Amino acid sequence: MFKRLVLSATTLLIAGMAIASDGAPYVIAERWALGGDGGWDYLSVDGGAHLLYLSRATHVAIVDLATGKIAGDIDGTPGVHGIALAPDLGRGYISAGKANQVKVFDLNTRRVTASIDVGSKPDAILYDRHSHRVVVFNGHGDSATIIDAVAGKLVATLNLGGAPEFARSDEAGHVYVNIENKNELAAIDIDVPAVTAHWALPGCDAPSGLALDAAHHRSFSVCSNAAMAILDTQSGKSLATLPIGHGVDGAEFDSASQNAFSANGDGTLTVVHEADPDHFSVVQNLATANGARTIALDAVTHRIYLPTASFGSISPSLLDPHPKSPILPNSFVVLVVAPAGKN
Repeated sequence: MFKRLVLSATTLLIAGMAIASDGAPYVIAERWALGGDGGWDYLSVDGGAHLLYLSRATHVAIVDLATGKIAGDIDGTPGVHGIALAPDLGRGYISAGKANQVKVFDLNTRRVTASIDVGSKPDAILYDRHSHRVVVFNGHGDSATIIDAVAGKLVATLNLGGAPEFARSDEAGHVYVNIENKNELAAIDIDVPAVTAHWALPGCDAPSGLALDAAHHRSFSVCSNAAMAILDTQSGKSLATLPIGHGVDGAEFDSASQNAFSANGDGTLTVVHEADPDHFSVVQNLATANGARTIALDAVTHRIYLPTASFGSISPSLLDPHPKSPILPNSFVVLVVAPAGKN
């Protein structure tokens, strides 16, 4: 599937990381069989509280990272896509795509305390600690709604000029979002707030997941044509385009290892190492499981979480030549990926 795998002495010494006997820096450490029905989308880690928040179609499941067991649930979130966490405020924010709302919940009681109307089909969502603002990206509205997280009130709605996908904050006044139908990365000044730039993503079709190396001003957009597009977020300059797996939807960056990760629905996790801010290479394509296309990183433990399930088969027809495989009942799992030697 991939033409080559680049390994170097630098890679083998990433932040003192132990290497598996086959030279691979990451391994599947655990497999949590959580069960339950329904699909899933984004997930978020609260490293300080050792909790994982999983979107599950109509509710959010909360998993204890120490045990891999369900520790709680937040219901009343129809069409949930993403979960943004604000530990400094004791609150969380859920994009409820079917309700066109953001649901505010208490991190301690896990109860929804407020509903805020936003744009059409809110999808990706983030909390920016720099401004204490929540930004939700409206997939059918081509817009971003900005919420004052302290006051719980709308600040502004920004026209993005295209369909937003995943987004990241550099926690220094800037938010970046993939514009899926324009093959662009848009930059937002969160303090003004205003859209300040649209940058082309060369070699990238339909960017979805996004990772960010904020310290070195580098973004990693993962694309439906099995490519990762890397930009300089100060100038918008294209730096590299690297091969990844197919069916991607999520990406992460670990500042400790200087590794970017692409979660691919074809059953692979692509690891890209940043040797320095201008040099990047694929160092691993880890076999995961079919459908494991969204991702969350625990920056404390450097573990990666990949949800998926088992799928049934369905025959194509004239009316539906490319049918979506059904999720088998009670087959939902989370794969835990860890640095080799630290699992």
